[in-house]
Amino acid sequence: MCVKRVFSGIQPTGEIHIGNYFGAILNYVKLGEELGKNSIYCIVDHHAITIPHEPELLRKRTFDAALVNMAAGLDPNKVILFAQSDVREHTELGWVFATQTPLGDLERMTQFKDKSSQHSVLAGLLMYPTLMAADILLYKANTVPVGEDQVQHIELTREIARRFNHRFGEMFPEPLAVHNKDALRVPGVDGQGKMSKSKGNTLGVLEEIDSIWQKLRVAPTDPARVRRTDPGNPEVCLIFDYHKLFSDLETIQIVDAGCRSAGIGCIDCKKLLMKGVEQTLVPIQQRAQELYNSPDTVKDALHRGAREAREIAQQTMQEVRDRLGLLNP
Repeated sequence: MCVKRVFSGIQPTGEIHIGNYFGAILNYVKLGEELGKNSIYCIVDHHAITIPHEPELLRKRTFDAALVNMAAGLDPNKVILFAQSDVREHTELGWVFATQTPLGDLERMTQFKDKSSQHSVLAGLLMYPTLMAADILLYKANTVPVGEDQVQHIELTREIARRFNHRFGEMFPEPLAVHNKDALRVPGVDGQGKMSKSKGNTLGVLEEIDSIWQKLRVAPTDPARVRRTDPGNPEVCLIFDYHKLFSDLETIQIVDAGCRSAGIGCIDCKKLLMKGVEQTLVPIQQRAQELYNSPDTVKDALHRGAREAREIAQQTMQEVRDRLGLLNP
């Protein structure tokens, strides 16, 4: 029976927001409790250099990405957590897959087409999917938690695995993309689509509570509630969407009934939401501050995770080199 092994890459591209938390990190924690060291999470810093970047900022963001995940409950003693650049076999296998992948397969990737149509891009962006395939297949992962925007890349990863297996013998599984369906699209605080760093409509996991309140205080609600006495429909209200993430069932029921009957106003509804926000985020923020005060805890966890990942990666690459006819060191 095939053992379930999960791999997911964590982008070090800026502030971790509640969309990341509910859409990914909570799932990482859950899978880590279930699968232990068969849950592999990688801060994909090599992917982050496919666009122009500031070296010191990248280094800080890589550290911060690990720290916030740990503060939010990801236990590096239970899972494997590491930085991609600490395991050089990622780039080696990425190159191998690049030599086996038709150019047309890479050029048809939606993300590449979108970005290359806007401006000149680096060649690394074209090769992004082969490195992503290497990230996953290096550990022979068969399960990959991803967002909607990465499904096409997982399909290409499956094709790369099939092509390699057909030419060089059965070796890699064809991984399946899985979603946390309840939290695929956490809406932005402006009510304009999905929460996204690029849109600037985020609520940060480590953002000051007062700053979050200032954003929520002016956030859009049900447009039918022009006056305090107007009844509304919570199912079309951004704030009710957030209640489903942060609030307990009793509060959700109170808000639902109060909105429909005009028993509570929108500001009252937002104040109730803030109680759930504080209960969820303040403990994470306190833990994050403890880790900032003890940075070696994070660094040691990443170093330990890299050693564990390297053990798996080196075995895989030895097998790959044998299949390709390369000399093994």
